[in-house]
This record gives sequence, C-alpha cells and structure tokens, in this order.
Amino acid sequence: MSMIARRSLLALATIATVLAAVTAVPFTARLAVTVEAQQGAAPRPPMFRVDPSWPSVPNDWALGEVTSIAVDSRDHIWVLHRPRSIPEERRANAAPPVLEFDADGRLVGSWGGPGEGYDWPEREHGIFVDANGYVWISGNGGWPKPSPGGSTDDMVLKFTASGKLVRQIGRRGQSSGNADRENVHQPADVFVHAPTNELFVADGYGNQRVIVFDAETGAFKRMWGAFGNTPEAPAPGARGAAPASSGPDGPPQFGLVHAVKVSNDGIVYVADRSNNRLQTFTTEGKYLRQVKVTADGDVTAVPAGFAFSPDPQQRFLYVVDSGPMRVVIFDRESLTQIGAVGMRGPNPGEFDIVHHMAADSSGNLYTAEIVTNRRAQKFVRTDD
Repeated sequence: MSMIARRSLLALATIATVLAAVTAVPFTARLAVTVEAQQGAAPRPPMFRVDPSWPSVPNDWALGEVTSIAVDSRDHIWVLHRPRSIPEERRANAAPPVLEFDADGRLVGSWGGPGEGYDWPEREHGIFVDANGYVWISGNGGWPKPSPGGSTDDMVLKFTASGKLVRQIGRRGQSSGNADRENVHQPADVFVHAPTNELFVADGYGNQRVIVFDAETGAFKRMWGAFGNTPEAPAPGARGAAPASSGPDGPPQFGLVHAVKVSNDGIVYVADRSNNRLQTFTTEGKYLRQVKVTADGDVTAVPAGFAFSPDPQQRFLYVVDSGPMRVVIFDRESLTQIGAVGMRGPNPGEFDIVHHMAADSSGNLYTAEIVTNRRAQKFVRTDD
C-alpha cells in the first residue's frame, strides 16, 4: 500500500472515531466534537446529559423569564426570574424573584421584590453569590423601552442569603453616563473576585464598560471599555446590532456588555454581546486578547454568559451563545472552541432563549432561559 493510501485510511479512521463519539451522546445534549480535539490539538470536551426533572418548583408557582443563575459554596443553585413577565392570568401564582435550590432541585429558600430602604430592579437581570454567601442582584429596567415612570435600574444590590439588604450601590434613575463613578446604568451581570473582594460589574445595557467597586464599602475602584479604552458611548444603534467595524478587531468601544467573570488566575472575561466577541483583561483593566465565537451555519453567534469548569486550573470556559442557542465549550488556555451543548428547541436539553449560566463543584452546568422557554436547566457532567 502506498504512503498516500495509508494516510487516507488513517484520516478516514479518525473521522469515523469522531462521528461515533458524537452520535453516542444523547440528542438533547449532543456535543459538537471537533476533529482537532480528537487529534490532540486541544483537549477533549466534557460530556453532559440533561436532568429533565430539575428543579422542582413547589406551590404551583409560575416562573417568568429566568434571567440568571448562580451557584454558591454549598452547591446551592440560585435562580433569578422576572415575575412581571408572567402572563396576567397566572401572575397571582408568581414565585418570588429569588429562588434557592439544593443540588437535587428541592427549594430551600425564596425571597425578593420591592421593599423598604432599597430600589428593587424593575427588570431583574443578573445574580451572583460571593464566597462569603452574599447575594448580588442587578437589573436593566428601562431597556429596551422606558419604564412607566421613565426611570432606569442604575444600581446593584447586596443581600444576605436570607434576603436582608446589606448595601446598595447607585440609585434608580441617577446615572450620568459612562464617566459616573457612583451609579451604574442598567447593569447586566456582577461578579465578586474573592482574593481582592472587588465587585466587577458588566455595565452593560445603558453604559458600555466594566466598572469595579469595593465589595465591602461600595467605593469606586476603576473602570474600562473595550481594549482597555476609556469608556465612551458607541455610535447610535451599537447595542442593538453590531456597528460597522473601525478595524479588524471591531469597534473601539463595547456594544452590549452582557457578562463578566474573573478566573482563578486573575483573568477578567467580558462578553460583548452585540459585537460577538469575548475580550480578556487583567484585573486592573489591561487588555489581553479577543476571540469571537464561531457559529455553524448562517446564524450569528451571540455570546451572553460565562462559567468555568471547577478544577483548579479551570481548564474549560463555557460560553452562552444565544444566537444558535447552545453552550459553547472553549479550552481556556488557548481560547480554542472545542465543542458545544444543546440546540434551539422547547425540549429538555434545548434552548430558547438561553441567557446566563453557572457551574457547580462537580462540573455540572446550569442555564437560565428567557422569552420563550422561561426555565432553569441542569446538565449533569458524565465523563468524570
């Protein structure tokens, strides 16, 4: 047999192995495993199956748009939803906006909503539980249409795990724009970096920046825009659809800053949703690199949220892609796209519209869906 023939047979065998691995995965959580990953250029992506019975919502409670999800140090899962988005005929049965579940999906706590001494968001958006057990809430009220009173959610709230207010940063309707150091403006996501106890905010819908506060005192620390530039408002329409690029890497300012997370090794990951790009920075705001999510077919990728695998190196970066409706898996070290979970649809393991996500200490994934499916889902890691 010739050398060319032997190489052809080897290539066909490799492809057959990959196809066998993909078709062996349950349909609802099928991974798009790449040939490159199988050949050793990148790690093999983890595998998952959906748990269709998770969670169990009691009391015949109705959920509105499930906007965000977080996991605490006990592997309790925190779900944030929008009661005001529930159809009028079911709104009397609305669940409280903050729901706490254990890993098995049993409800262990619930609270939230307007109260004395703080501005509860008109449109709930982001939730995060920090290493000290404090629960952080953000909202984007006033987007895309002004609220009835014309105000906007220009604040971030910090609560105890039982729902007692600890601190409010910013005030409703008080933002003066991207240079404001006291107020945010319709923030999309929050993350507390435990080693420095700093609050990173994806500020987000009204502004176009990452802003950092002291998580204890609420004092302003620093802020930055795309590529580490001084935050400035982009051209009109930039937050709804990506504007014309000013260079090969895209616009010099963020479009819609939809998610922020900080890895164990101190890299800040930012999802610029409307420009289909992930940018990374040091915790001080120095720009490191950029990558775009590659979509199959002609559907534009829309990066919207992050989670890390729980190993100390956080080998895998999970990215919500609310364009094709999936979770994309990256090798975090190289920022190489190596697989994906899910597809568009109404069934368990499918998405419409996936919005934010989280991961627990066992490597299981949790997703939040808005608009159509309006649910939280659990994907159990099966390859450990």
